[in-house]
Amino acid sequence: MTTTQARPKVMTMTDAAVERIKAIIAQKGDAVAGLKIGVKKGGCAGMEYTMRWAEGVDKFDEVVEQDGARLIIDPGAILYLLGTEMDYKADKLSSGFVFNNPNQQSACGCGESVNLVPAADGAWPQKSE
Repeated sequence: MTTTQARPKVMTMTDAAVERIKAIIAQKGDAVAGLKIGVKKGGCAGMEYTMRWAEGVDKFDEVVEQDGARLIIDPGAILYLLGTEMDYKADKLSSGFVFNNPNQQSACGCGESVNLVPAADGAWPQKSE
């Protein structure tokens, strides 16, 4: 007998992030499949988050859907983003998406780059047989 365990979401979103993503997708129309999230080397702390509007989902992308908002996670970023909560903050001087990432060890002073480590073994439950 084979039993499977539901895989946890790579990321979650706050209500504010969900509403902002849905609002932007509504403006962009059917040409947008979702917000694609990744990481790349760069910045003074070592890595930077990347975001772009994707027209489709690639073969190995991870898709996270929550209350009508869709994130498309680049496969190379999955281990760096496991357990991350995405938020949207707006104040008088700025607005933008914020990542509350348990894999972040530090960040630069300006907040543009971060030091990320891959999630530890066992952070992503496997199917049990």
